[in-house]
This record gives sequence, structure tokens and C-alpha cells, in this order.
Amino acid sequence: FRIWDEIVSTFDGEMPLLVYDKRGHGLSDIGDIRSIDDHVDDLSALIDHFGLSKVVLCGLSVGGMIAQGLYARRPEIVEGLILCDTAHKIGTTDSWNTRIATVESKGIQAIADGVLKVWFTPAFHAAHQAELDGYWNMMTRQALAGYVGTCAAVRDADFTDAARRIAVPTLCVAGDQDGSTPPDLVRSLAELIPGARFEIIRDAGHIPCVEQPEALTALIRSFIASLAPGAETHG
Repeated sequence: FRIWDEIVSTFDGEMPLLVYDKRGHGLSDIGDIRSIDDHVDDLSALIDHFGLSKVVLCGLSVGGMIAQGLYARRPEIVEGLILCDTAHKIGTTDSWNTRIATVESKGIQAIADGVLKVWFTPAFHAAHQAELDGYWNMMTRQALAGYVGTCAAVRDADFTDAARRIAVPTLCVAGDQDGSTPPDLVRSLAELIPGARFEIIRDAGHIPCVEQPEALTALIRSFIASLAPGAETHG
């Protein structure tokens, strides 16, 4: 969840926030990842553990798919969705199988440079080498089983039909230079969701919360404000 640090800090004291490392990533246990449902199980359990009756879910990439899965399972607790650089279906079976085979035979470091190239803009690469080194370390040092399991979970996840049934206010956001989930793909998700709002963040890749945190914060803030009783909303 460290990619969200700058945005989380701007909301400090304004509202309760729950952030976490998903299973197999960061400081969380690896666990047994068989499908996206395992990640949804964890989020659902966290919400119950903290006694939350209503939530606005914000997820990026895989996190956005987990958010869609949680809504599909427990729509009654979700007040709104913020889906960043994600989609109803990401990649193909062949592309994910190729990635899994590569990291299983050569390690995560074999794909890390290519992944970071599509995650961040050329301008970010040119100006933030120290940060990129940190993200390279973060990616390559995570548990192989957790990474492979999540790749397989995303490979098999398809929320195309579920997205059409989303009935809460939804904001879909894409970095204009995202090479992992390009804007047109995120737009296609927004078009599936009735009344969804779609926004593009300029000069950002796959992780706008790192490259353009102020722009993403402004979108999140305006979206949450629109959920207040009596607020004017825009689809």
C-alpha cells in the first residue's frame, strides 16, 4: 500500500481510512492464492474485523478488480467505487501464462524492467531513478508464490457481466500514458458501469498515485463529496 502514502496523508484526520497489503504482497502473509476470490475474501474479512457497515472502495490495478469482486459479493455495504488503472478483464490467458512461466523459470527480476517501463512515464524514469530503484527492489523481493498466484488470479478473473450490474456511483481513472491498462481499456470498464464517471490524469502511467498524487487526490476528494446527501452528482 506504500504507493498510496502521499494521498493517504492528505486525508489524515478527515475520514477513517483502511489500507493494507494484499495477500502475497508487502508485509502480508503469502497465503494460498487460487483466484481473485481469495483476495476478495481478505478484504471482506478486514471490513468485518473493523466493524465497517458502509465503505467507499478505492483500488488500483489488481486492487480495482478486488473492489469489483467485493461489490459483486456484498453490494449492500459499498457506497461508491473508485477504480484506478484497472479493468473488468486485464490481459489474455496467453500473456499471463507467459509471464508466469518466465518468472517461475528466471525469477521476477527477469520481467521487472519491462513492467516498470509500462508502469511509469518516460519523464518519471528520467527524473526519479532512486524511486525506480526502490520500486524495482519492492517488486523483485516479493515472494514468488504470491506474485505467481496473483497473476493467475487476474488471468482468470472476468468482471464483464458483474460491471454491468454495478449500481453505486463509480469513478474510473486512467493515467494517459498507462501501458499496462491503457485509457481505452479503463474507458471500456466505465462504459459497462451504468452512470460511471471516467477521468484521465495527464502525465501519468499505471500508478498515478505516485506520479500525479495531487491530481488523483482532487478527483477522489470531489467524488467522495458527491456522495454526501443532497450533493449534485454527475455520471
